[in-house]
Amino acid sequence: MIRIRFLGTSAARPTVARNVAGIAVLREGRSLLWDCGEGTQRQIMRFGTGFSFSEIFVTHAHADHFLGLPGLLRTLGLQGREDGMTIYGPRAAQRVLSSAVRMGVERVSFPVQVKGLEPGERVDFGGWAVQAFPADHGIKALGYALVEEARPGRFDVDEARRLGVPEGPLFGRLHKGQAVEVDGRVVRPEQVVGPSRPGRKVVYTGDTRPSPETVEIARGADLLIHDATFGAEERRRARETGHSTAADAARVAVRAGARRLALTHLSARYSDSPQLLEAEAKAVFPASRVAYDGLRLEVGFRE
Repeated sequence: MIRIRFLGTSAARPTVARNVAGIAVLREGRSLLWDCGEGTQRQIMRFGTGFSFSEIFVTHAHADHFLGLPGLLRTLGLQGREDGMTIYGPRAAQRVLSSAVRMGVERVSFPVQVKGLEPGERVDFGGWAVQAFPADHGIKALGYALVEEARPGRFDVDEARRLGVPEGPLFGRLHKGQAVEVDGRVVRPEQVVGPSRPGRKVVYTGDTRPSPETVEIARGADLLIHDATFGAEERRRARETGHSTAADAARVAVRAGARRLALTHLSARYSDSPQLLEAEAKAVFPASRVAYDGLRLEVGFRE
């Protein structure tokens, strides 16, 4: 199961109910952090996601997306952390992120690397990866997609038995795509294994205008997490500031054929009326919802 926990869903500045950008991503024992706005370490404690992650992916060098790094690293050091950490971000932001790591402390008590990424580069984790893609925000900015490799097809146990394959290691070899010999006969994988099944995909845009690059990376996504800073009445301001409206995000989800859409990075002006943004998005893409701090979404396999 992939679990997404929203740690901060506000744009630019925190509100009483919403912290600035941060998302915890947990995939079957491995956890990541997407963006790290001010106060993210407290949000991690508040929502119980834990500090076991070793990778942080920062979308761009605006303060509300990375200013939480000094406090988070300081907290981890005081907790006695020894395991290393890698912070990824746009290559153009590498110097800023490196400075943030050193801010306010003489030294970090555990190994920290800062690595720059270009659009299209991937960080591989074995069977799945986080891929960077370009965001349209007026400065060098990235979005990130968690992309799994395709899974083997379903194994037809009854057919394997009918063909005389004994249960045990030979089942495993067939499921891995290897032919086996049974009583002088060759049983091929395609006789007992169905077509491969797609892996899961979760896409996070960070701050962005709607863009064809987002549509492309989000094709068939199980979950698209998209900038929805403004409502329709502020569409001009959204364009000017490198952001999207809720309806913009919904149209991206439609074009991409995404299964679900979560709206985040909401302007403080919608503190008391997030339902307005949700309604605008749902009118275009019914499987839309406004994220809130603490929201947990789960992404299972398609059957």
